[in-house]
Amino acid sequence: MANPVRVFIHGLESSGKGTKGTFFSEHYPDMIVEDYHGPLRARMTKLKEVLSERENLIIVGSSFGGLMASIFACDNRNKVNKLILLAPALELQEFNSCRKERLNIPVVVYHGSKDDVVPINPVREIASEIFANLEYNIIDDNHSIEKNFKLLDWNRLLCYE
Repeated sequence: MANPVRVFIHGLESSGKGTKGTFFSEHYPDMIVEDYHGPLRARMTKLKEVLSERENLIIVGSSFGGLMASIFACDNRNKVNKLILLAPALELQEFNSCRKERLNIPVVVYHGSKDDVVPINPVREIASEIFANLEYNIIDDNHSIEKNFKLLDWNRLLCYE
């Protein structure tokens, strides 16, 4: 299989220069780390442009970026090989259109047990319903997963299994 194209999508109020984006830029210099602004439609338009000529994608999405990554994967099943979602905002109504058909790629979720932004139980139920190959991890952390983010095994997560 060709080398993966790694992508990071930040959350609603963050940027590619935030903690996670900076970490990925420093440790995985080939990773695509962009800034997304505005409403979901504008963000998705930019994401589609950035990834239009790419395939073999491994996408990391944080919070609203997890929603974006999931929507992109649902719409581009032949391009995405794996999702790593950090407290993904799948409970938002914008994800409803993707809830019609299961997605059969590896999906790894990390969700902080002290998350006060994205509710764990509804998101876990939605993820279980949509993702056929799901690993859902609830870890002792907050919404940003700030305590554990750098401790996750990114070398394993960012490769094909």
